[in-house]
Amino acid sequence: MKKTFLLAAAVALVLDAGWWWQRTFIAPEWTPAERVLVESLWIGNLPSAPASPSNAIADDPRAVEFGQQLFFDTRLSSNNAVSCATCHQPQNAFTDGLKRGRAIGESARNTRSIVGASYSPWMYWDGRRDSLWSQALVPLEDPKEHGSTRMELARLVADDFPYRAHYEALFGAVPDLSDRNRFPKSASPRGNEAQVASWKLMTPGDQRTVNQMFASIGKALEAFERKLVPEPSRFDDYVAALRANDADKQAEALTRQEVRGLRLFIGKARCLECHNGPLFSNNEFHNTGLLPFPGELPDRGRIDGLRQVRDDPFNCLGEFSDDPRHECAELRFARSGAELLGAMRTPSLRNLSSTAPFMHQGEFATLREVIEQYNQAPLALIGHNEAEPLRLSGREMADLEAFLLSLSVPVD
Repeated sequence: MKKTFLLAAAVALVLDAGWWWQRTFIAPEWTPAERVLVESLWIGNLPSAPASPSNAIADDPRAVEFGQQLFFDTRLSSNNAVSCATCHQPQNAFTDGLKRGRAIGESARNTRSIVGASYSPWMYWDGRRDSLWSQALVPLEDPKEHGSTRMELARLVADDFPYRAHYEALFGAVPDLSDRNRFPKSASPRGNEAQVASWKLMTPGDQRTVNQMFASIGKALEAFERKLVPEPSRFDDYVAALRANDADKQAEALTRQEVRGLRLFIGKARCLECHNGPLFSNNEFHNTGLLPFPGELPDRGRIDGLRQVRDDPFNCLGEFSDDPRHECAELRFARSGAELLGAMRTPSLRNLSSTAPFMHQGEFATLREVIEQYNQAPLALIGHNEAEPLRLSGREMADLEAFLLSLSVPVD
């Protein structure tokens, strides 16, 4: 009797251990509802980039070529040493690996990747621009980035024969900028005191001529940047195998730990609330309770970005927009309110291994630090932290991190 009891107890123990092993190390089958969530993240669901109604040449192959040349040209800076690729480096998923962008000087925020940026109605962490082309204009005149002026850039295009040919093929004849009394060497409403003074001396008609050329430069840059889309990762290989019911290829694509992390991602960790869709971003604005660096004021985020995008003369409603109807639904009906204080735009989670450090000021050097931030969900210094503590265990955080890294594509 005693032996029978001990045998039964041993069998029960083994069965319990097997159940624990199955739950802990071997992911169970996905339920139909879970499969829908997992497959919703598949890159195969990513459609073509939405139209850019304010940019008539957004998908013109000639504009793509022109924009690519501009993107890598250091002559678009005041010191002839900074190009768009200085901060948006192809080998780093079009980021720079720094806490904050650094060109002529240091920017206030971390450099976001522009891969897949054409799918978002807003640009920058705070959404202060509403198109890729209007965003591209800002760093060109920022004294901490390119430090140039729209007058200098217009003249560069006018005086460089290949650029002039590109411009005229897309936008028509290049204006005559040779009269220095009308078109000074350096002028901009966003420049230093002398540059602003020179700009104010120009007639409204001449200002508009330069602004039109300046906007056209941004539109060519957008045409190139629209071609930057993410490539399939191991996660996408896993979903493709899941859809084909190929268990062997599923096992080849993701480890058991990564699958457990995926289960947390769509469930307990609540990541889908913000990081959803094939780009793992809802492109919305959220306050996640990040603290500023010591000695710095909190970043007001979207609350200021919304005001700036509405005031931007190059926005969808402006005179340089190519949209004849000026519908601009995103801009006209943009969400507003006190809850946007301290809110930042949700970044894509693709290519995380190439885009550290993380968050809007590069606060965290590692992905584990980011996960711990959400796990604790501390109170925000300004506004309200939307996140709630996740209460993940150490092993669960490790599993989640492993899955997130599966979204990266190796750099050649």
